[in-house]
Amino acid sequence: MTARELDAAGITDPVLRAAYHRCRELNAAHGKTYFLATRLLPAEHRPAVHALYGFARWADDIVDATGPDTGDSSLRGARLAALQQRLHSGLRRQDGDEPVVLALADTARRYAIDHRHFHDFMTAMRSDLTVTDYPTYADLRAYMHGSAAVIGLQMLPVLGTVVPPGEAEPHAAALGVAFQLTNFLRDVGEDLDRGRVYLPADLLAAHGADRQLLRRCRDTGRQDRRVLAALREFEALTRRVYADARPGLAMLAPVSRPCIRTAYVLYGSILDAVARDGYAVLHRRAVVPRRRRAAVAAGGLVRLAAARLRHRGRSAAMRPPVPPAPPADPSRPVSQEVV
Repeated sequence: MTARELDAAGITDPVLRAAYHRCRELNAAHGKTYFLATRLLPAEHRPAVHALYGFARWADDIVDATGPDTGDSSLRGARLAALQQRLHSGLRRQDGDEPVVLALADTARRYAIDHRHFHDFMTAMRSDLTVTDYPTYADLRAYMHGSAAVIGLQMLPVLGTVVPPGEAEPHAAALGVAFQLTNFLRDVGEDLDRGRVYLPADLLAAHGADRQLLRRCRDTGRQDRRVLAALREFEALTRRVYADARPGLAMLAPVSRPCIRTAYVLYGSILDAVARDGYAVLHRRAVVPRRRRAAVAAGGLVRLAAARLRHRGRSAAMRPPVPPAPPADPSRPVSQEVV
């Protein structure tokens, strides 16, 4: 976390500053696409975004942890339960010894974020310890309410809106879901290695595919037309969710739009990269070319500069006019006038 961002946000306590810095590190390490977009937010809002995403990444890391000390689901469950307790205490008492929770609790207080969103998120994280597939898309969407939609809802008070928040909430939730569906498509092979399949079973079955076929393709390195057809349908489904989210971009505060629009375009570019790579997601991760990321970010900077100019222009127009200086007293010597 840069000192400028923390100063702009009015975060002065050294312990809190260190906590926010830790969240920024987590966001930078795990969420490269969204971290890039976050740079387009006003400096005073960035610490809150890092706190929200840093906490989400930290909890997700517990769920996905592997190794002799973390691989057993019961051990991960115990760590999640401990995190849940710290979260509950931190939100209620605004204290604690875990930096990520401390920053999250401070952000929730500053922006009056509904605590239910955090508890719904933890419920989804706990389900990842035992649920390894989803029979239907409706089942997957129920899971994604806690794992993705609530992230968009948490973000909304930080970003600000030009409409009543309730009007923007469905679109914010849809955007969180669209981002996660994109990750699911990109990471099919990696998730399969963790024992999870996020492609709904009924969608796979409609094309003659199933979990076993996915595993076989993963192990042999071969493509299968049935799997390809299912992946194309999942991509189309994801693009429809992006369409549901799109109207919400114009509902955000003008200075927040460049950030979220950039994230919208960059995540959509992941879908383009998957298609361009022949839907080889069982075998490798599709990557958005660096030049594409740079071009989208540059466009975001242009829109951000324009938004700030408009904001300053409106602020200047709202200032009361400066009264003219009184005329000089002709009897007063010029050498004594204030110039």
